Parts: sequence; structure tokens; C-alpha cells
Amino acid sequence: MSKEKVEKYSQMKYNTVMSIKEKINDKMSANSTPHISDTPPHIQEILIAGYRRMSPQKKLKRVTELTKAVQQLALSRIRQQYGRLLEQEQRLRLASLWLDRETMIKIFNWDPSVKGY
Repeated sequence: MSKEKVEKYSQMKYNTVMSIKEKINDKMSANSTPHISDTPPHIQEILIAGYRRMSPQKKLKRVTELTKAVQQLALSRIRQQYGRLLEQEQRLRLASLWLDRETMIKIFNWDPSVKGY
């Protein structure tokens, strides 16, 4: 993969993460009720302490692993919904779950509102 493509992909991934973060912040600020969790507070404290002790590399590895797991779940849903698809179409549908419509059209010439997610 060329350096330009890697940089372009990295920027797209960064923009996507930032967009998700903004949406989460918007929802949290719009919602005045406290966050409800199924994890007891003392367990959350242990988890947070563990994350604070992790090196940046380990944190990045953990995030990457979780991202891959979520992508695999999404691919399973796509395969279940659409049946047999070419690998390229599976990847486009997966990408359309993370990237906005304008980016999908501009970069991949794929309009999710026409072809589906």
C-alpha cells in the first residue's frame, strides 16, 4: 500500500473516530439522566485503574482488537442480511457503516442510500 493511501486511510479513520466521539458527547450532554451501567462501580474503578496502567501501545492494541471484533459482528450481519456477496461488496457495505455517505461516494463511488448498508 502506498504512503499516500496509508495516510488517506489513517485520516479517514481518525475523522470517523472523532465523528463518533462527537456523537457520543452530544448524546451525553443532551441526556440529563445519569449513565446507567451493568458494571458495578467498584469493578469500573478496577477497570479504569488497569487502563491507566496500560502503555499506549497496549491500549492501541486493545482498541484495534475490539474494532476488529465489532467489524466481524457487522460482517456477520451483512452476510446474514444479503447472503452471498463478493468480498468487495462486503467490504463496501462494512465501510458504509463507519464512513459518511459523502465519503463513500467520493472515495468508493458507492452510495449507501441507493445500494444499502
